[in-house]
Amino acid sequence: MLVVMQAHATADQIHAVCTKIESLGYRPHSIPGAERTAIGITGNKGEVEPGTLDDMPGVQEVIRVTKPYKLVSRDMKEENTVVSFPGTDASFGGPGLAIVAGPCAIESREQAFAVAERVYGAGAQFFRGGAYKPRTSPYSFQGLGEEALQIMAGIRDRFGMKIITEAIDNESLELVEGYADVIQIGARNMQNFSLLKRAGRSKKPVLLKRGMSATLEEFLMAAEYVMSEGNYDVILCERGVRTFADHTRNTLDLSLIPAVQRLSHLPIVVDPSHGTGKRNKVTPLSRAAVAVGADGLLIEVHCEPDKALSDGMQSLYPDQFDDLMSQIRQIAPVVGRTVERIGERAMVGAFGRQQV
Repeated sequence: MLVVMQAHATADQIHAVCTKIESLGYRPHSIPGAERTAIGITGNKGEVEPGTLDDMPGVQEVIRVTKPYKLVSRDMKEENTVVSFPGTDASFGGPGLAIVAGPCAIESREQAFAVAERVYGAGAQFFRGGAYKPRTSPYSFQGLGEEALQIMAGIRDRFGMKIITEAIDNESLELVEGYADVIQIGARNMQNFSLLKRAGRSKKPVLLKRGMSATLEEFLMAAEYVMSEGNYDVILCERGVRTFADHTRNTLDLSLIPAVQRLSHLPIVVDPSHGTGKRNKVTPLSRAAVAVGADGLLIEVHCEPDKALSDGMQSLYPDQFDDLMSQIRQIAPVVGRTVERIGERAMVGAFGRQQV
């Protein structure tokens, strides 16, 4: 069920409705919109009797939500969700494209800072790097753990980029939560429901990757798990699904972007690195992702990809990333988007238009 408040409803009236919902044994989720607040109801086994709520002061209507996912649906919130970060122009879902770049795994301080300097210079607002790596083989590089998190915290201090890194279980999530700005839930954990619930109790935004064989509904239901625990800052990520194709690591499903945007208010970004697994496919699929309306890109970059300890074959050289950013800046305005460096607006205001 969904309670839609009147445009002029007061904070006290919204609080009273939430209190009433709790008294009925359910959980209210109050999400303000541009014009009015909607309150989702979860925890109900069946339909809530509308008569208990629709006569309360400030309530416009009570709507039955037929979709299995409620909080992620545009029934709950019509306008797009924007996940923003205080003190920076970087965001997911706003007019600017979110550009996330960095190595698949943090291998050393020197390697991470070398990549960070290049992707920052090219215009990335977010730095990605793996501290915990869920690998197919138990003998493959598993990540540096907290040491990698400390290295990325240093990158944030020096360059101002926000940090995104993956948590693979509840224990690692505790550490990631303390260092990162965004908690990533990887494809292998998209249906790790205990981890999703724990991420939902975090105060940090969550970037949720689509599972390797997940349907659209399963993907949105995984996001629902996070939001049902009270964390409404969720970013979806398409990273390719497994098919019969053998010319690519995964099949990047760009048709998912408009499908998600029709059904959900959550921002969605694209990871063409994992989506293709081939360096020569990353740039063209990045261009296509922007053209189809994605809210951002996750790009793997390594200064020496042939020596990378993880996913070197799909990592761009820094010069290739520079070229990609130049191309993205040409495509973005066609679909009504921008690509700005961190702090660019402040610099423009002080010194005039910066050349990018």
